[in-house]
Amino acid sequence: MAVLVGANTRTYKFALGSALLYAAAEDRSEILLRDLAVPYAMELVRHLGQAPQMRQRAERGESDFLSVAEREAAESLRLGSPTEELLVAAIKSMPEMVMQKFHNLPSGGAKVPHRFYEVTGRSPEQVVRLSRELRDIAQSEQAPTLRGELSARWSIVETSFAIGIGQSLIHEGVVADLTTLQITDKQRRRSVTGVTDAVIGFQRGLCLICADPIALGIDSIAVDHVFPFSFRRLLPSGGKGMAPDLDAIWNLAPTHAGCNGQKSNRLPTEQEMFRLAQRNEAIMQSPYPLKKTLALTLEHSGYKNPQPGAWFTFIRHVRGLF
Repeated sequence: MAVLVGANTRTYKFALGSALLYAAAEDRSEILLRDLAVPYAMELVRHLGQAPQMRQRAERGESDFLSVAEREAAESLRLGSPTEELLVAAIKSMPEMVMQKFHNLPSGGAKVPHRFYEVTGRSPEQVVRLSRELRDIAQSEQAPTLRGELSARWSIVETSFAIGIGQSLIHEGVVADLTTLQITDKQRRRSVTGVTDAVIGFQRGLCLICADPIALGIDSIAVDHVFPFSFRRLLPSGGKGMAPDLDAIWNLAPTHAGCNGQKSNRLPTEQEMFRLAQRNEAIMQSPYPLKKTLALTLEHSGYKNPQPGAWFTFIRHVRGLF
């Protein structure tokens, strides 16, 4: 939730999340802030060469961490580790900023239910104590899924920051390329990230059909049309809001390949419709552009200013069309 639903003006929390997962995977109960700052800084400088890491109109000074990272990126990448200037800037900025905000959720001052770390001691020898919850997550079979989600969300946010792309994403959302199973910017047809990595976190890492965990890199995965695409011919033609797009993200869900094969070409069960509605309601709590994409689906079907629970109503309506 910290990664999926937070409002983003910069990408610091993705770099921190990545560094935390790798440190905790080694079952370390604590790590020097200086040591944690190394993968944190290197993740950011690698991404700086690919896309913007903050909104383009935001102002920043020479001492701003991203300003330092931009100046030191080439040398850090050449060395394979952060320069001393970049490392000092990371050590200074992390406790003052991203590490204070990482556990926050965007609504009403809420926080994630477990703390993943505590920062103790004084600079320059501050220590980051990694919680049991974080170490359990980082060593679980779901760790590859979490890394995939984090990478996907980072890519989505970077794309929404990019000049000329951000506005189209905000106003038009994104589409799914069913050939490559990539989420794509509608205007430029530019790949943003994979469908599975982008949405599986909103399904809590579970197969939509059997509701058991999906282990990325272990399980064979399919992206299911929950309402089969072949049923499109049965949809009424004409009339506003009467023919929902079955190829759109709202109707696509990661599943075990075996479950998908057994489901074949049938309509979803009550449980599958409930899970799909829950998943889509969760996406509606996230920032652009996935939220906008799903909101447009509802708006085009006559749901103006959709309220919580609209997806349960909409999916029930779609089922009634067949």
